[in-house]
Amino acid sequence: MFLYQEESGYFFNSDSHFLYDFITKFNPKGELLDIGCGCGILGLLTARDFPVSLTGIDKQKHNAFISEKNAQINKLSSHVIEDDFLTHNFKKEFDFIISNPPYYHDGVSKSENEALHISRYNTHLPIEDFIQKVRKLLKNRGHFIFCYDAGRLQNLLVSLKEAKLQVEDIRFVYGTKSKPSSLVLIHARVGSRAKTKIHPPLVNMNEGEPTQEVKTIYQKTRTYSIKCTTL
Repeated sequence: MFLYQEESGYFFNSDSHFLYDFITKFNPKGELLDIGCGCGILGLLTARDFPVSLTGIDKQKHNAFISEKNAQINKLSSHVIEDDFLTHNFKKEFDFIISNPPYYHDGVSKSENEALHISRYNTHLPIEDFIQKVRKLLKNRGHFIFCYDAGRLQNLLVSLKEAKLQVEDIRFVYGTKSKPSSLVLIHARVGSRAKTKIHPPLVNMNEGEPTQEVKTIYQKTRTYSIKCTTL
């Protein structure tokens, strides 16, 4: 899959690949919403490999434009909305909602680039508001699959419980075996009573090389980035 990316904007990284691999474990189908779609990588990979009707939303004009172009060049169908997820009036509910949202918090040094700032920092999409809006848009038994800063897990679990979303699956991502987890992948559902399954850890690097599992994930996603300028 070829993906244009704004050269002065936010570039997708391993988080998107790892989250996509996690999404595939739940066999997406039906209406799917990709929140903060950026260049479209998550939703387009899902639409490439699963029977979904894709909607993407991003508040930044250049992201919405590039996401549409990436759908076209990869011959995929996607409806892209340029708007703020928290205030947009959606006309339908969704079977699956996926997202790699901005999750850096106020204690992290902020970028001066406005496009990067919006894409990275959770002041633009606060956890509580984000999860409450997701809950309103999910169908009964609908799936919410996303990634976040592992250090914010307590806040996530509280917000998910308050929104009556049951966490069914959790997987922690580690840069290396010797470092603390930096990323958590979460699958939650509406109307579920299932116990939470803690999956084996996903380790990115071993002795300076991607682990075999990570290599397999990259072989599955098969993405090629093309820098462009729209800003």
